[in-house]
Amino acid sequence: MTTDRAGARHQTRGLATTAVHAGERPPRPDFTPTSMPIYPASAFIYEDSTIQDAIFGNERPGYVYTRYANPTIRAFEEAVAALEDTEDAIAFASGMGAIYAAIMLDAKAGDTIVAAPDVYGATYAILSRIAPDHGINVRFCDMRDLAALERVVAETKPSLVLCETMSNPLMRIANVAEVARIAHAGGAKMMIDNTFASPMLVNPAKFGADSVVHSGTKYIGGHGDATGGVVAASEERVAALREINKLIGAVLSPFDAWILLRGVKTLPLRVRQHSANAREVARWLAADPRVARVNYAGLNPPSAVDAQFNSADRGGMISFEIAGAGKEDVFRFQDSLRLVLPATTLGDVWSLVLFPANSSHRAVPAEDRATIGIGDNLVRLSVGIEDVQDIITDLDQALAATVAGM
Repeated sequence: MTTDRAGARHQTRGLATTAVHAGERPPRPDFTPTSMPIYPASAFIYEDSTIQDAIFGNERPGYVYTRYANPTIRAFEEAVAALEDTEDAIAFASGMGAIYAAIMLDAKAGDTIVAAPDVYGATYAILSRIAPDHGINVRFCDMRDLAALERVVAETKPSLVLCETMSNPLMRIANVAEVARIAHAGGAKMMIDNTFASPMLVNPAKFGADSVVHSGTKYIGGHGDATGGVVAASEERVAALREINKLIGAVLSPFDAWILLRGVKTLPLRVRQHSANAREVARWLAADPRVARVNYAGLNPPSAVDAQFNSADRGGMISFEIAGAGKEDVFRFQDSLRLVLPATTLGDVWSLVLFPANSSHRAVPAEDRATIGIGDNLVRLSVGIEDVQDIITDLDQALAATVAGM
């Protein structure tokens, strides 16, 4: 006995047909689950083909193919749009997929991008290697120097100005409102990577950003078990990005979307604890003679950029220089850690370290790294939500082992 799409039951179908169709496509339920389900289907069917046609033609909402849209992915997108206070959002298979699509939305052959030099290494690689291959000119400019930015924008007339809310890994904070103002005055759009800050700390769209990008893999997911990216923007811009993603196929999987949506639920709690721990760790590092320099937004004196933060929290990201260290010394430091994990990611509930020169910024030429300020003694630390004294104790013993071997 089998049941077809209309609910009719049949006894005449063979075992192979029954095995394929049994249990699938039950009648629509009259209940609502408390948690968003995972819809792993690659395609969706309708009893009336004209409905499918209307969805394909963007004449009505709905789902026909997961590369176009999916209910679980859509739930995640709506959650991020709500957090960033934008009209809409679109998810991608990774943060870099989101960044690449957001760049391509506003830059074409013959255009110029003005970008901060101290961006994530893979973003830098897109700008320095892939963008020129597409006939796009790129000019790097320190976004902290607003007068210099105005001159560069006036000179180059860019289509896009790009920076990070908190730069990776030097923790330089962009004045979002001023960068957006300068970009718009020059006829450019403004794109910002808000991964380090997360929507809990800063909402760049409120200050004029046109595209707000996240690696959802990081703080939004928060547990090191999903990969994804997202761009929050206006309905018009998201619709254009969705057309791009239909063609390039950098589509977030429904399973990862479900995990990232689950991560959103605890994002406020996690960011609060990340921030509290990082504040203590940064102060401890700054007072340690074995550390030459500490980069943490929470150590900065009051400034104009403070107004863009939603609270006194400054997140969980720190970078610091080990005094007198080189590459081998940083390796010894990483290998000596017992609690903090040496891994090429950030924003997880556990503490993580990374050596930017050989990982996140490996694609950046050594001379460019030196100019930017990323030396061979720089360590990036993503402070987790563990007991803060345990984090400090582990850093202390690893620094002791490093100095002993120098």
